[in-house]
Amino acid sequence: MDYKKITETPSNYDHLEQMDTTSILTNMNKEDQKVAEAVALAIPQITKLVDELAVRFLKGGRLFYIGAGTSGRLGILDASEIPPTYGMSHTRVIGLIAGGDVAIRKSVEHAEDDTQLAWKDLMAYDINENDVVVGIAASGTTPYVIGGILDARANGLITAGITNNPGSPLAVEADIPIEMNVGPEFVTGSTRMKSGTSQKLVLNMISTALMIKIGRVKGNKMVNMQLSNNKLVDRGTRYVSEGLGVDYDKAKELLEKYGSVKKALEEES
Repeated sequence: MDYKKITETPSNYDHLEQMDTTSILTNMNKEDQKVAEAVALAIPQITKLVDELAVRFLKGGRLFYIGAGTSGRLGILDASEIPPTYGMSHTRVIGLIAGGDVAIRKSVEHAEDDTQLAWKDLMAYDINENDVVVGIAASGTTPYVIGGILDARANGLITAGITNNPGSPLAVEADIPIEMNVGPEFVTGSTRMKSGTSQKLVLNMISTALMIKIGRVKGNKMVNMQLSNNKLVDRGTRYVSEGLGVDYDKAKELLEKYGSVKKALEEES
């Protein structure tokens, strides 16, 4: 396929080893400032994905992220934060990485080169037409991701592809391509930098917007968060206090009675 692999193009900077620390950090920051602008251009496609997700989620569907290396780890990170933040079951947003859980911490050789492995990983979850599969690959060429997207589409699932190479195979094969041209990396080819940052921003947008649309946020508060530590109990108490106009002690009493911010607000309003 004839397209320019931007993620592999030479850095805008050279002789990095000769820079002093301030220059290294300043130039990295200059490059990072390009990321939000690139993400902004992708909002129409992100919107389409979130709307498709919301419809399917309300039917019991799930969101699956598939990726390798940094991209896979970012998907797992986003998925793992949904239960404590929004009180959703860990079975609703799921991150899968080439090579399995061991690859979260250590590289698993050649796992990303298997075009059939992602679908095998997905099939372990009895995947169905209400589910949505989002492939993440800065290069847009990762076989694990592309194979998973092709198989998901062949089985009637909606798919999306998050990539930093417009026109890449992933962008072509996914139903909803989310393409962010952040330009060459500060360290040539090091896609854990700007590319990874752009992916993190988009994943935040996807999952947060989805949780808002399916009713897991009230006003601007995370009313379904798990009260799993003292910090979150304190936060929940303050939410109840503000929502009901009662003092802190009364709010804490109500939170303990109902077990969640949402129930306390609904029952006492």
